[in-house]
Amino acid sequence: MREPIGVGMTDPLGTTAELCDVVVIGGGPAGSTAAALLARRGYKVVALEKARHPRFHIGESLLPMNLPLFERLGVLEKVRAIGVFKPGADFEADNERGYNTYAFARAIGNSPPHAYQVWRQDFDKMLYEHARECGADAREGHEVVHVEHDGPREARVEVRTDDGRNYRIQARYVVDASGRDAFLGAKKKLRRKNDQHQSAAIFGHFRGAEQRAGEDAGNISIYGFDHGWMWMIPLPEGVMSVGAVCRPDYLKQRKGRTLEFLLDTLKLNPALWQRLENAELIGSEVRVTGNYSYDSTRMGGPGWVLVGDAFAFLDPVFSSGVYLAMSGAEHAVAVVDTALREPARELALLRKLERRQRAGMARFSFFIYRFNGPVMRQMFRHPRNTWQVEQGVISMLAGDLFDTPKVLWRLKLFKLIYAICALRDWGRWRAEHKYRLAQARSQFTGGNTPLDKA
Repeated sequence: MREPIGVGMTDPLGTTAELCDVVVIGGGPAGSTAAALLARRGYKVVALEKARHPRFHIGESLLPMNLPLFERLGVLEKVRAIGVFKPGADFEADNERGYNTYAFARAIGNSPPHAYQVWRQDFDKMLYEHARECGADAREGHEVVHVEHDGPREARVEVRTDDGRNYRIQARYVVDASGRDAFLGAKKKLRRKNDQHQSAAIFGHFRGAEQRAGEDAGNISIYGFDHGWMWMIPLPEGVMSVGAVCRPDYLKQRKGRTLEFLLDTLKLNPALWQRLENAELIGSEVRVTGNYSYDSTRMGGPGWVLVGDAFAFLDPVFSSGVYLAMSGAEHAVAVVDTALREPARELALLRKLERRQRAGMARFSFFIYRFNGPVMRQMFRHPRNTWQVEQGVISMLAGDLFDTPKVLWRLKLFKLIYAICALRDWGRWRAEHKYRLAQARSQFTGGNTPLDKA
């Protein structure tokens, strides 16, 4: 049983502070998941979202491993009602169709055979309302402006509302799910840019884009181009989310001509543009986001934990964001629950949770960091299922990368195959490079070099 908590108390500044067990900062998927599950466990939870739902958010494509979590949370039918059926992901290929489908039904783990794609404003609003239905005090238009920990179970949270009021909450625990704002991470100077992989995105929503035929109609489609990669995501009511993730220096070239720059970029892949050339941009609105990839030096400490994008975010090429956020939040709830009942176990559980989350991120990251390289692109264009390696990759795409041994060892095998292919590719490049140098040298020596004679 949790400890009883009072109605209010006077904080060190002499102001009457509202009391609760847990403050959750942020009303996105991670925050709503944490708030709902903690409230179900009997805690007094105050969830604070600075905006008001519905609010726009990118990240519309969900993974099959979200579905069991939705079921545990009690929202699976609600997601089904607002989503587009997603049977798999397809990538460009040198075949008659022009693409390979990685169908989730072929995964070798325990992941469901499909997922959904959603308007994030509808999805996030539904999850936040569900947290309220579960007993969380979910407040919109309430922005956390300061958090001070006077002790492991004494957090002073200062809040400002969008109508100009200010108030304080005294909480026993703080869950930071503030997304890319990374509220506590910024305050504690934990956030660090990912120097291995930086990207930015430009995107819009179109009506009238060409869908895949037949059973592939709900696929997310991934395309490559010289500066990054592109996506096409079918959404409800015939809308298609279309955008490009690219290096920040490429995006800086737009110089105020955002719409024209997006269209010019999408034209760089003829196969994508063929599906889009007769479509119409909805509302003529094009959005741009800054650098994507970052993480935090640690995930939590006495009385606080970071979940979702407040802890880390990867490039969205494999649609991992929502699943990692909600899965991390679900596991963080168990840590918070134990920490409030058995404080001596808190730090060990936080370390274990952080190791788990980083391990899953690392498995995604291996593919993400190499996705734009010629070797990885070739492997996705021409997949082979020797020892079920391709099916292991499908399981990764489904989000099954934490607990299934037969998936994990096949991902290790994929790494080995990649290393062999990369070495062979490097050897081929080196031989071609030496040949070109020899040819150039022969122009100045009259063709008398040993290589030229050979």
